[in-house]
Formats: sequence, structure tokens, C-alpha cells
Amino acid sequence: MLNEKETTRVSKFLSLVLRHQPETIGIKLDENGWTPVTDLIEKLGEAGTPIDFNTLKDVVATNTKKRFAFNDTFDKIRASQGHSITIELGYEPQVPPEVLYHGTAAKHIDSILSTGLNKGNRHQVHLSADTTTAINVGKRHGKPVVLEVAAEKMHNDGFAFFVSENNVWLTDNVPIEYITIKS
Repeated sequence: MLNEKETTRVSKFLSLVLRHQPETIGIKLDENGWTPVTDLIEKLGEAGTPIDFNTLKDVVATNTKKRFAFNDTFDKIRASQGHSITIELGYEPQVPPEVLYHGTAAKHIDSILSTGLNKGNRHQVHLSADTTTAINVGKRHGKPVVLEVAAEKMHNDGFAFFVSENNVWLTDNVPIEYITIKS
């Protein structure tokens, strides 16, 4: 098995190829973002990141953000969300809780309060059900600020919400009238 530093390195590389640039190692993702595990392992090795199936399973299982998922037969793998390439994850619309949270950096607040939350180069806006996750997301980009999103009201007003395999809530955008600053 890999040490923690190597596991993080492999996880970041998997994020790159399964969410953004599969061509980096020459794999193909199907319309739902899946790629055969055998192809991924082969191409990772050719790209200088040799791992076996058990190591890949360990990287997926120990990823704290649960960014990756295997299909039921463990012969395909994909990223759970966060893609910047066009795929259809196949998630069904869900009724969100009354409030969801979005973590960001203080430097982005003025922009968000003028345009709302937009997906940018991702497929959808990412929201969490708890403030701890939102704070941790915000910390990655600077001084964290947690935004409270009136998700139930949005849903009642016709906005669609989805939830990924790793419990990240997804929606296309959040207009400013549904956002308040929590911290």
C-alpha cells in the first residue's frame, strides 16, 4: 500500500484524469464519466503512476472527500462530481433540506453577492449539508466564509437539486436572493 503522501498524489492525479483531462493519460470516459478500471490502471502505469487494483481500491476507499466511485462490479470507475468536461452523471432530482451551505473564500464574496453562485467551469454548483464541510472547502481558497442557501425555497421555486454518491448537493446556479452569509 501507498504512504499518505503517495496516496494524496495518486488521488490528485485521478482527479485530473477522471474529472478534467482524461486525455492526459489517453483514457476515454463514457457519457456518464465511467472508464474501465483495467484501462485506467494500464494508462496510469504508462504515465509513470503504476498502481495495482488493490491500491486503486485503497485510494478510492480512503479518499476523505469520496471523490471517486466504482460501479457495482468494480470493473468501472468515475469521479462522483466536479467535472469540467461534459458528462451526464445520471443523478435523479432530489428534494433538498431546508438549508444547504457553500464554502468560499472572503475574496469571492463581492462577486457572489452581485451574481449569485455560478458553476463556472464545473457542471454544477457544489453545496454541503453541514457547515464543517463548507468551512473546509472555503479554507482551500483563503479565509473561509460560509454561505447559507435557502435550498428548500429554491426547490419550491422550480430549481433542480441532485446529490452525488459522496453526498455533495448539486444545482445549476444559486441566485443571490437565496443566499445569506452565515459567517
